Amino acid sequence: MNIIPCSIKTLKGLYDISGVEVGQHFYWQIGGFQIHAQVLITSWVVITILLGSVVIAVRNPQTIPTDGQNFFEYVLEFIRDLSKTQIGEEYGPWVPFIGTMFLFIFVSNWSGALLPWKIIELPHGELAAPTNDINTTVALALLTSAAYFYAGLSKKGLSYFEKYIKPTPILSPINILEDFTKPLSLSFRLFGNILADELVVVVLVSLVPLVIPIPVMFLGLFTSGIQALIFATLATAYIGESMEGHH
Repeated sequence: MNIIPCSIKTLKGLYDISGVEVGQHFYWQIGGFQIHAQVLITSWVVITILLGSVVIAVRNPQTIPTDGQNFFEYVLEFIRDLSKTQIGEEYGPWVPFIGTMFLFIFVSNWSGALLPWKIIELPHGELAAPTNDINTTVALALLTSAAYFYAGLSKKGLSYFEKYIKPTPILSPINILEDFTKPLSLSFRLFGNILADELVVVVLVSLVPLVIPIPVMFLGLFTSGIQALIFATLATAYIGESMEGHH
């Protein structure tokens, strides 16, 4: 029942997971640091797509919205509804965070199926969706953990930690361990689903004619969107839980 060694072991496990590699990878050496170039390149592409789309769609807002403005207003309304449902009336400050998470993961997931990453040759490895790398998903999960700790502490102060002894102090080890396993499950769920989807498509393309993998690719687009929604919903639920109390 010694929770401190268990918590340290869980954190060490997260650090070790960040070194997991599938196949060869392309790195940059900057100073004394080894930078995962593939993830940075594809992440910059996704960020550029998001920023460019927003600028083009809303640079000149109209009283009668254009198609692009309508689309982004719908996305904003969807994220606001999601945040309000999970967090409550104090959802406002968290809409930008949840929206950024959802859109980045959604576009990252879809980029693996829609963008022709494979035609870009690298000295080692190949480009793929940013969420196809465990480093990206662990980073997103740790950001979510930092967000719900901040939400709880900013609203309740040090009394936030009382949740660890509720409903009874006997359960405190489980309550503490729960906060360390949340980022683990978030990161593995997203990474595993996106990696599996891309591997299935690659195997089918190599084994059967091009027409056969197309339904699987459409299914992958659907599941990629669902994974982005699941991640954003869980992140919002964790923030709402930390602000309301232990459930």
